[in-house]
Amino acid sequence: MNDRRLTTLRLLSLVGALFTALVIMAGAFTRLLDAGLGCPDWPGCYGALVVPDASSALLHSPDAPLEASKAWMEMIHRYLAGCLGVMVMALLVLAWPRRRKPGFPWRLMLMLFAALMVQGAFGAYTVTLKLWPQVVTLHLLGGLTVMTLFIWLHLRLRRVAKGEAELAVRPLGALMGVATMLLVLQLALGGWTSSNYAGIACQGFPTCNSQWVPDTDWGEGFHLTQTVGPNYLHGALHAEARTTIHLAHRLGALALTLALALVVIRRWHRREMRPWLLTLAGATALQVALGIANVLLWLPLGLALLHTAGAVLLVFSFTLVAWKQRHSRQAVKGRQRQTRGGWLHA
Repeated sequence: MNDRRLTTLRLLSLVGALFTALVIMAGAFTRLLDAGLGCPDWPGCYGALVVPDASSALLHSPDAPLEASKAWMEMIHRYLAGCLGVMVMALLVLAWPRRRKPGFPWRLMLMLFAALMVQGAFGAYTVTLKLWPQVVTLHLLGGLTVMTLFIWLHLRLRRVAKGEAELAVRPLGALMGVATMLLVLQLALGGWTSSNYAGIACQGFPTCNSQWVPDTDWGEGFHLTQTVGPNYLHGALHAEARTTIHLAHRLGALALTLALALVVIRRWHRREMRPWLLTLAGATALQVALGIANVLLWLPLGLALLHTAGAVLLVFSFTLVAWKQRHSRQAVKGRQRQTRGGWLHA
């Protein structure tokens, strides 16, 4: 592979990561505008590739009156997701000649392609299952997974360009493993809170509805095997169940914040990691502040959208810290001292 093609791959992977973040934000904006069912079918809108006029929409779906602004928001989100698919296909085509080269991240590209296909299925089911919270939550996690894979791919391609593709890496360690699990759990809780419209189920902070221990219903709040209903727009759970979900999201935020603080403190002695650790600490503090502000100000549209952006930034910064942990100069020196066993390969 010539340098020009490798440079193109690196650029495309970086653009893909940033573009995925844009698609995630467009999806969040669509949900916040209650436009998730702006088009009652998929992949078209009332049977068309563009939003039709009201009479055509009525003929196609008499039970789903057209709201043009919401339909267009939903279709813009789909168009952006389609562009993302084109980017991944372009990556695969450009990388095909290099696929068998040692150290080249071809399998990572295939993982990215597979993740995007699954994400597309979640997008379809989000509409056809009428915003079923389980699917909506998985759709959010899928988008963040695609973004993370793009970031990791870009960093791997940078190693290839520097001739470092075969260098060994160090394990992330138990603390980073726990932090990773808590981050995924908290992102899932955020999606579950949003898809069940529980964002303001707890009023006030730090108490919830003026109570430290409010009335809850954990069984109903996290009943993951519920049947698919006719429509989950605006949620279908009673107040105590939504309070439970919101409270769990707060507790998850506390646990994650403590874990990330420990990551920053434990890794601070490594000077090459400090810029990324500062970014992670800032993203964590920002996300906590946005969460509190959303509760106190009753979830205004702009702040709610920023809270999603904060989650994207948190994942971005955590991924960079994880990469630096695995690929620092100390890891390379450790490999030179290591005589056997143990190193994980990127």
